[in-house]
Amino acid sequence: MGDAPDPTTDVPRPAPQPLTAAQHVWAFLGELTGVVVGAVVVAFLLRAFVGQLFLIPSASMEQTLRVDDRVVVEKISRLQRGEVVVFADPGGWLSGPPAPGRGPVGRALELVGVLPDSSTEHLIKRLVGLPGDEVVCCDDRGRVSVNGHPLDETSYLDVVPGGGQVQPSTIAFAVTVPAGRLFVLGDNRERSRDSRCHLHDRRPGEPEGAAAFVPEDLVVGRAIAVTWPVGHARWLPIPATVDAVPAAAAAPAQAAIDAGPEASC
Repeated sequence: MGDAPDPTTDVPRPAPQPLTAAQHVWAFLGELTGVVVGAVVVAFLLRAFVGQLFLIPSASMEQTLRVDDRVVVEKISRLQRGEVVVFADPGGWLSGPPAPGRGPVGRALELVGVLPDSSTEHLIKRLVGLPGDEVVCCDDRGRVSVNGHPLDETSYLDVVPGGGQVQPSTIAFAVTVPAGRLFVLGDNRERSRDSRCHLHDRRPGEPEGAAAFVPEDLVVGRAIAVTWPVGHARWLPIPATVDAVPAAAAAPAQAAIDAGPEASC
């Protein structure tokens, strides 16, 4: 004797009704909204943890970076000497009136990484000294040295009218970088307020000159490429001169600083 028929399998299903024009539009808008929201979330996460665009506001890194260049900053790799790094103001480095900010739409596009960050609360410089490094200027040929190795900075230092190159520094100094801090210089040394300019700064509760060394946790990341304008687009390699720098000694808790009164910008 066979099984009893299942009545639910014998009832024909009604044919699907075609969508109206309005339903097609709403379905399309729903899918588009999902795609846009997903793209915004991905862009935000990439900006927060992988990379970010920044707008160059000053001439302190010329000729490597020019005013209004757009640079890509990656946030994954560890810090190395010779890199160009973006960092938040350690306090007292920025001067002058703030640049006009973007409107609400522009700020929203900055937040998700579509537009470069135009914030005036960040700086960009070249990382010259890691924790424990001894950075000295200048030797008998006017060069900056790190752990006794003189740097050949001709590939990135700015040039003056007529074709000559700016001096590596007109400020004499000898420092040992403390633990958790960095020593940074601009490539346009004549127009850069960098670590040299703060070697005599005093802050409540800190030893003299502590403000000259950027805390590692304020670093956003390394600038790896110029993306705009097209005529200046290029990669930003780490200069070969840092390859021969000897390893640093154990970093002291406090910086050792020897600098004359001219160490102020």
